[in-house]
Amino acid sequence: MGTWCPTILDVEASGFGRGSYPIEIGLARADGTHSALLIRPLDEWTHWDPKAELLHGITRDQLMQEGHSPLEVASWLNDELREVGVAYSDSWGYDSSWVGRLFNDVDLLPGFRLESLRRLLDECQLARWNATKARVEVEAGIRRHRAGEDVRLLQQTYLRSLCH
Repeated sequence: MGTWCPTILDVEASGFGRGSYPIEIGLARADGTHSALLIRPLDEWTHWDPKAELLHGITRDQLMQEGHSPLEVASWLNDELREVGVAYSDSWGYDSSWVGRLFNDVDLLPGFRLESLRRLLDECQLARWNATKARVEVEAGIRRHRAGEDVRLLQQTYLRSLCH
C-alpha cells in the first residue's frame, strides 16, 4: 500500500488585506496530478497591488484575457473536491478568506473544507520541512508564487519530509 498523499490547494491573489481577491487557484490531487486556473475578476473586484504582481508575475490584462469566470472556478473546485471533502493549504488564513470570497461573490456554497497543512505535520516533519522544501524547489525547478507550481512543491515536500 502506498503513502497517503494530501490534496493541496493554493491561491494567488490581487494583493493582501482588504479588497483583495483570488486570481489563480492551484490544486494538487492525491494521485499527484495538479492543475491551476486563472480567474477573470468580477467587475467589483478592483483592488490591485503592484507588489503582488511582482511576486506572482500575473497581470490584470492576462486575467481578463485568459481567466475563467469566478463561477466556473468555484464549480470546478466543488467538482474536484466534493469526494475528498478536504484540501490543505500552507497559508490557511489568507487562502480560506480568498476561497470564501470566491464562493460568496458567485453565491455558491463550497462542497469541501479547507484546512491548514500544518495540522498534518508531526514534529519530525516540522523539523525537516524548510530544508526539504528548499531541496524540492531546486531539484524540481519550481517557479514559486504560481498556484500550480506551489501546490506541486507543497505536496512533494510533504511526501519527502515524512519520517518513518
